Amino acid sequence: MSVPSVRECVRLMDQYSMLDNIRHHSLVVARVADLLVLCLQKSVPDQALPDRNLCVSGALLHDIAKTPCLDGSCNHALEGAAICRKQGYGELSEIVEQHVIIKNFTPDRYQKGLFSAREIVYYADKRVRHSEIVSLEARLAYILKYYGKNNARLHRLIRENFEQCVQLEGFLFTFLDFRPEQLAQQVLEQEGLLSVGQPVKNKKTE
Repeated sequence: MSVPSVRECVRLMDQYSMLDNIRHHSLVVARVADLLVLCLQKSVPDQALPDRNLCVSGALLHDIAKTPCLDGSCNHALEGAAICRKQGYGELSEIVEQHVIIKNFTPDRYQKGLFSAREIVYYADKRVRHSEIVSLEARLAYILKYYGKNNARLHRLIRENFEQCVQLEGFLFTFLDFRPEQLAQQVLEQEGLLSVGQPVKNKKTE
């Protein structure tokens, strides 16, 4: 398995002209993903743990194609996956492709504490609005407002996707020793693979 280092991820961010706000968002998502994997180590057998480096790299690059797709001319998840494959990161491409909508949602596996890097990055991204860690409800409200386009079908699909994420959150936090609303504080106290970058905002009311 070939996984880019944090330094290589930053190089790719530069190469693909990632805007600063998207870069900051990705860094916070990576910090969330890193924390989740580290905390899962306390209750999940080593052989069941998702690869930490893969989770961090997947989070850092999940929006690698966001900048050129901001005009609506392309699907940033699919374009990002193509970039990862071009760079020789096949496993990473699956994470990037599925960070918006995850395939093969399997509750039976989650009940056993089996979470892949895809699920970790998918969930981490849903908890970060810009560079602020918020609740799933707050993130859903933002997505509906700015991406729902007052389209009933889009609203339904977005809500269905977030309902899956709510279920995933329930399974995930069964194996963690803190509650979802404590995530921001936990990340603030975390020292992991990422030690520099945009500070995490902690909005206690959300």
